[in-house]
Amino acid sequence: MSLLVTDVGRLVSWAPDAPTTDAALVLDDGVVAWVGPASEAPACDDVLSAEGGCVLPGFVDSHTHLVFGGDRVAEFTARLAGKPYAAGGIRTTVAATRAASNDVLLASAQRLATEALRSGTTTLEVKSGYGLTVEDERRCLAVASSVSRHTTFLGAHVVPEGSDPEAYTALVAGDMLDACAPLATGVDAFCEEGAFTVDQCREVLSAGAARGLHVHVHANQLGPGGGVQLAASLGAASADHCTHLSDEDVSALRDAAVVAVLVPAAEFSTRSVYAPARRLLDAGVTVALATDCNPGTSFTTSMPFVVALACRELGLTPAEAVRAATVGGAAALRDPSVGHLGVGARADLVVLAAPSEDYLAYRPGVDLVRHVVKEGVVVR
Repeated sequence: MSLLVTDVGRLVSWAPDAPTTDAALVLDDGVVAWVGPASEAPACDDVLSAEGGCVLPGFVDSHTHLVFGGDRVAEFTARLAGKPYAAGGIRTTVAATRAASNDVLLASAQRLATEALRSGTTTLEVKSGYGLTVEDERRCLAVASSVSRHTTFLGAHVVPEGSDPEAYTALVAGDMLDACAPLATGVDAFCEEGAFTVDQCREVLSAGAARGLHVHVHANQLGPGGGVQLAASLGAASADHCTHLSDEDVSALRDAAVVAVLVPAAEFSTRSVYAPARRLLDAGVTVALATDCNPGTSFTTSMPFVVALACRELGLTPAEAVRAATVGGAAALRDPSVGHLGVGARADLVVLAAPSEDYLAYRPGVDLVRHVVKEGVVVR
């Protein structure tokens, strides 16, 4: 069934020949079939009026940890009182996740994915990483696969308490990856002091790449390190966090065409320094924005909130932030079918109750999403 989207106040499509005003779109069979002047729009089976609102591609959230048990509100409250964040808090979630049933994990992940969809996120990446045994990582990825087609194996999140780091790394790169790779589209590793060394990450990521998985790296989050350079040397799809960067790191990301996935909501939550988004963009690096939704450091599914933070704290314009939250996320996931509204793209879009994307930054915290369309179906 074809759907005409009309009465568009402003169209942000990222398609080079599409109009931005007096525009309309035709969605058919789950894809964008036509974009052009509203006066030339063909007849369709149904009509969706944007009521003068701005139409954007659906948000692409390229970094989330939606599959977990329990919460870490006590850790969050303690941090508000001055306790610094350390990666060891992940182990609290690992224990809760291992104790949770598949049904509990699935219900929680579905609730968060639905919450994200209502705020305009039509494409999600979902990581494992809170199981850290062969069976628990595999079942976490099975849950992730039920809510997203972009799933990332993150067995190298932290070393389980009491485990030998080298032996655990070998397990992740071997038996665990063998069990999990069929359920994943990507592989990730937390390259950070207190997590995994550069050499350990290289072992895991190289093994994942050999199995055809896209490579992602948790890089340079808590301090300077070798994560970004590792991502560049491996030709990774993305380096995520990228908070502490040298000039050489920025150049390496640009030269290797690695997407820098920035997660300002995590920095907001942990009261950490923000990533140098302006330096990255000005140097020619492709930047993506993501929520990093997780129970410890960024418990939000709202990409509009992330866009507002990027404008306020990272120095991006609203147009740059929306591009990073759509086209940038698609690049990080190596998925050219989403993040834009050109002909042939997946029919995923957001209609704002506002005349332009500027209002996402201008009215932070306000639900400006009037409609969400996913694969040509109006879901809000």
